[in-house]
Amino acid sequence: MARVPPPGSFIPDWHRCKESKEYFNKIMHKKKRKNFGLLESPVMPPHAAVDTVHYKIFISGKSGVGKTALTARLAGLNFPNVHHETTGIQTTVVYWPAKLIENGRVLFFRLQLWDCGESALRRFDHLLPSCKEQVDAVLFLFSFTDRTSFEDLLNQIPKWTESSHGCLAKVVVGTKFDLFMHCDVAEKDVRKFQETWRLPVLRSGGEVSDGLGDVAPILNCLAENLWHQDCVRAGAAGQHPQQESVTLL
Repeated sequence: MARVPPPGSFIPDWHRCKESKEYFNKIMHKKKRKNFGLLESPVMPPHAAVDTVHYKIFISGKSGVGKTALTARLAGLNFPNVHHETTGIQTTVVYWPAKLIENGRVLFFRLQLWDCGESALRRFDHLLPSCKEQVDAVLFLFSFTDRTSFEDLLNQIPKWTESSHGCLAKVVVGTKFDLFMHCDVAEKDVRKFQETWRLPVLRSGGEVSDGLGDVAPILNCLAENLWHQDCVRAGAAGQHPQQESVTLL
């Protein structure tokens, strides 16, 4: 059974603190998120140089649950109002600063999100191995308006067991949470799922704001799980987590 790290590694809602503005300004432009390419990164002044830690995240879920829309939301990008299935693999880079409670260290999390269409995964055998290669975390998605996507989690999660894929951070996100009039997944079902699988279940939906409040819960939870995973790995190996981190100058 999966283990969930105890919350509290990072300062909660740090993006609301005055001291964080210098860091979050580096991922914003005119009150909107910057779009970072694969070779781009935030540039901090020398006095505020921080380490950046790199992670690969695969987004898993049935077609139509909102994988592409959630990716765009997390990256601060516009997403289409009309659904069309992703034809291949799309990668998106998200930078997110966080501050550790234990020592006040600030880190930039570089999250490379991998999104692949369900039909493409079935048609081309090489796509899923590419998505799984050196992956650090999986975001399992279901839609609150599609109960079959929630029930499909029982098939998805066992495929990513620690025995076959190493220690992976796992987070579940329920999309379209704002469409409560069409809700097909009850809160009691979500609570029972959390008790059984011991995985965090977050919610996404509604209008995307120009701020950070609508994505902070998901990105903070993902970053905390990834950092905890690195600490566990480093402790087992007798090393410091992320020894190969890169300093942003």
